Amino acid sequence: MTVEVTEKNFEEIVLNSDKPVLLDFWAEWCGPCRVIAPYIKELGEEFKDKAVVGKVNVDENSGIASKYGIRNIPTVLFIKNGEVADKLVGVVPKKNLAAKLNELL
Repeated sequence: MTVEVTEKNFEEIVLNSDKPVLLDFWAEWCGPCRVIAPYIKELGEEFKDKAVVGKVNVDENSGIASKYGIRNIPTVLFIKNGEVADKLVGVVPKKNLAAKLNELL
């Protein structure tokens, strides 16, 4: 299951999570974001008991994007214990996203 992360729930969902977090920064108008969207959704199902898989719309939550220096989308951050552990930018294969998430488990 993927979770919509906003500036209102960011701290609760991401920073206070006891599980690793995959955070997809995206926007409606972003073509490459639409390419990886199905991967993110599938990973949300595959990792539902082991990790948090969230999506941040950068147009609606610019404060979060700014905090993490997101300049290109899609950008996927991997967060553990409230800290960024890794980052992937652009369209990447689902297996690469899954591998990074598995490293944090």
